[in-house]
Amino acid sequence: MKQYTFKGILQNEGWLENRAVTIDRDGIIVDIEQVNMNEVDAGYALPGFQNAHSHAFQYAMAGLAEKHDANATNGDFWSWREAMYRLALNISPDQLEDIATMLYAEMVRHGYTSVAEFHYVHHDKNGKQYDNLAEMGSRLVAAAETAGINITLVPIFYQKGGFGVAPNERQKRFISPSVDDYMKLLDASQAICKHYNGANIAIGIHSMRGVEPEHISEIAQFGPQNLPFHIHISEQLKEIEDAVEYLGKRPVEWLAENVALSDRFHLVHATHITDNETASIAQSGANVVLCPTTEGNLGDGIFPLRKYQELGGKWSIGTDSHVDLNPLEELRLLDYGQRLVSHKRDTFNSAEQGDSGLFAFEMASTAGRKAMNNFEEKFFEVGKPLNAIIYDDKSPLIGSTSIDNMASTILYSSDASMQETTIINGKEVVTAGQHINNEAISNNFFKTIKELENR
Repeated sequence: MKQYTFKGILQNEGWLENRAVTIDRDGIIVDIEQVNMNEVDAGYALPGFQNAHSHAFQYAMAGLAEKHDANATNGDFWSWREAMYRLALNISPDQLEDIATMLYAEMVRHGYTSVAEFHYVHHDKNGKQYDNLAEMGSRLVAAAETAGINITLVPIFYQKGGFGVAPNERQKRFISPSVDDYMKLLDASQAICKHYNGANIAIGIHSMRGVEPEHISEIAQFGPQNLPFHIHISEQLKEIEDAVEYLGKRPVEWLAENVALSDRFHLVHATHITDNETASIAQSGANVVLCPTTEGNLGDGIFPLRKYQELGGKWSIGTDSHVDLNPLEELRLLDYGQRLVSHKRDTFNSAEQGDSGLFAFEMASTAGRKAMNNFEEKFFEVGKPLNAIIYDDKSPLIGSTSIDNMASTILYSSDASMQETTIINGKEVVTAGQHINNEAISNNFFKTIKELENR
């Protein structure tokens, strides 16, 4: 048994002050009890953040697509995608593991305790299958284990180069030609997840443009029904224009009419959607995954969050291309984008909850957990693993703030320097703001980046 004592732990209904959390040898909470103030030796505990959308290999190119030709007119998502392809074509399994381990260690340092890895670099550099179909996925699971983070591996079905278009040479490492090929990949990926207690599996479709529509509905209907289902959708205006030309429908419109959406579905970005599409997602119980720093970096657009929330829509956050790894930044940018277009300041609000910080933490946690096939709703609960990020009560603003204002003070006025400890499955993986394996992980990362010669 081990016991942690905190000045406060955040629960769904608000803060509990001066609490001791006792865990067993497996990191499972066995008791949460009140203690005297003088028995407390740590700050404020929030539930660990859920990173519901990650492309690990893209961490190696974070910040490198920002030099633009003054005479060019195509500095957009599609030109960025070409830079991404160049990186994807050159990464070996060892290099992917080194990059992902560094990324996941940094996620943990910033307070993420789980990640959904939207993984589509499956084959070797010639586009041939590895002997182990899930070789690259196995490296991601190994990286997660080394970094100590929980991982939901989402092997991606990527079949086409666009609506009705064959895949191009730059996509050769991604492609599963048929549903049968994808299901074999899914099975192989599920098998390697058994090697790490912190790993599980989900279904992933790259996008409406990346897979024939009838195959999307086939997998949704006849594939495993007990797994989360992730898909990129309606991120770019060109994608929507192409969908209308090919299908006679907008992407979300087609999906809502042809797939029985439910809360196991996680629609990533959904940036450009109509009022009817917004309503169809919310009313189905499906979730959206928003990645504000990447969406801002790529110039995608702004999701209609206010309308979606008014209809009861649920959302989570992800770091996608990893230009930023701070969950607080994702939440702040999500909020501020809405404030800028609505001229109102109550984005994170509901009839039940008027505390912006608490609302944001609860939404990102609950929907984020569902993306990982975890339907726990309580932040901290006896019988569940202890996954927490601890904020330093000696930090000036946090240390001087009343408990009623603590959640929003942390959300809007803190940074990584105020994050003290990250606990995953009962284990302190970050202490004093430093990952416990930082030196070895960093050395491997620097070696790989030197080999790639891309930075």
